[in-house]
Amino acid sequence: MIKPHRPITAFLLVLMLSTIAQFSPIDSAAFATEKVIRAVMHSDLRVLDPLFTTAYITRDHGYMVYDTLLATDSNFQIQPQMADWTVSDDRLTYTFRLRDGLKWHDGGPVTAEDCIASLNRWARSDAMGQKLMEYTASLEAADARTIILKLKQPYGLVLESIGKPSSFTPFMMPKRLAETPAGQQMAEQVGSGPFKFVQSEFQPGVKAVYVKNDDYVPRKEAPSWTAGGKVVKVDRVEWLTMPDAQTAVNALQSGEIDVLEVPPLDLLPMLESNPELTQGVLNKSGLQAQMRMNFLIPPFDNVKVRRAALLALNQKDVLDAVVGNPDYYRICGAVFGCGTPLETDAGAESLVKGNGMAEAKKQLAASGYDGTPIVMLAASDNLSVRSQPLVVSQLLREAGFKVDVQTCDWQTVVMRRASQKPLKEGGWNIFFTNWVVSDLVNPVINASIAGRGTKGGWFGWPTDPEMERLRDAFARATSPEEQRRIAVEVQRENFDQVIAIPLGQFALPSAWRKSITGLLDGPTAPTFWNVSTGER
Repeated sequence: MIKPHRPITAFLLVLMLSTIAQFSPIDSAAFATEKVIRAVMHSDLRVLDPLFTTAYITRDHGYMVYDTLLATDSNFQIQPQMADWTVSDDRLTYTFRLRDGLKWHDGGPVTAEDCIASLNRWARSDAMGQKLMEYTASLEAADARTIILKLKQPYGLVLESIGKPSSFTPFMMPKRLAETPAGQQMAEQVGSGPFKFVQSEFQPGVKAVYVKNDDYVPRKEAPSWTAGGKVVKVDRVEWLTMPDAQTAVNALQSGEIDVLEVPPLDLLPMLESNPELTQGVLNKSGLQAQMRMNFLIPPFDNVKVRRAALLALNQKDVLDAVVGNPDYYRICGAVFGCGTPLETDAGAESLVKGNGMAEAKKQLAASGYDGTPIVMLAASDNLSVRSQPLVVSQLLREAGFKVDVQTCDWQTVVMRRASQKPLKEGGWNIFFTNWVVSDLVNPVINASIAGRGTKGGWFGWPTDPEMERLRDAFARATSPEEQRRIAVEVQRENFDQVIAIPLGQFALPSAWRKSITGLLDGPTAPTFWNVSTGER
């Protein structure tokens, strides 16, 4: 055995230490000056294409990477974002002009052709986009920066459609990606937005990473909801996955993360006692909990069975389980959201009063339901939808249904709910979700009540020609009084056919370290432009 010569060993050690000393100050200094925000969002991110699913975590990803032609501010007013606009005197021609400095993350210029392809892709999936295209005569590029939209007849929701803030959001993307065939996800994540997605660091179930887009030119206006200047003040944003709520709370308290989008309400007192943390409701309009049935397969292809299920439900039991604290929830049967101009309880008495169980049992017995177990999808890792299946399954069982609750993570629910296959091939009967109120406020924007079936309808795919007639009438209405009258008819039709079942409205606080400043409120909060971070 040959022993090492001590002088040589000492020499190598000195050489190694001198090498480390030469390079490590530069690396550690760069690391120390990099501004990073680490956040635990409401869900793990798995689906990256923001026009493939209405899941809000995918929409939130979209706002990091992509931008929109128009945007909505905190006064619900439509503002220029990537483009400004003019409207002809006859209200039939809308001209959009792209602003200077717009580039895709791969370096190419944003063109009108890109945006037209993006609008066409968005309109295939979005209820409001579908309605807009029914009124559209042509959508063409006059030159590289000018988009011309011509209508068949005047339509009052053109700007509101293109500037809608939430799912499906009309994000702009390169033409080659916007032309991805229907039913497929885009192969790349290339936008023109304030952040770039780091594909090489993406680990589903672990983390998603975004870095500042140095080529992004913000608007000069102050930020407001999804409008205004998206000024990025950090170098990097990391979304970390922590399915266990206690682990996420501990990470926030210790400084391992900076933002916790949805802390459990029962742990809020612990966070409130920490002087380094602050809490607040960023989405003040709140969320509507909703139950969705599959109209394509038994038993909910039978309206009598759907009506029996509706009668068995009540909002208070659901909200007590989801939120618990009445300070954060509101009972109301409004399909268009509590506190909105079109709020009404028409048709929702049993949901609001919780007095329908006896009638539910009677109607189910007469419906022809054969006792086949209902497959109910239950998300285990999303705090805001985790409790609904537990409560609703018990209520349905009390009414006489057999229920098979199948537990999985939220992203599996998101993928599985797109399946139209029968139960034996992985299909489903019921899932639960939440909608931000801005996605519900009128019959045109509200995708959950549309009756388009498998031709562009939302998951569950109800076919209801009368609902589509009413939605079209609303789009043509010229006065608030007429709109409200039609909205009441829409809601009555919704509950008669049992299309969307609102289970109450609630608002959830977020928590973040006090070193984090500039978080904006709004229906898509938290967003990460305008945000600064102090030293760790």
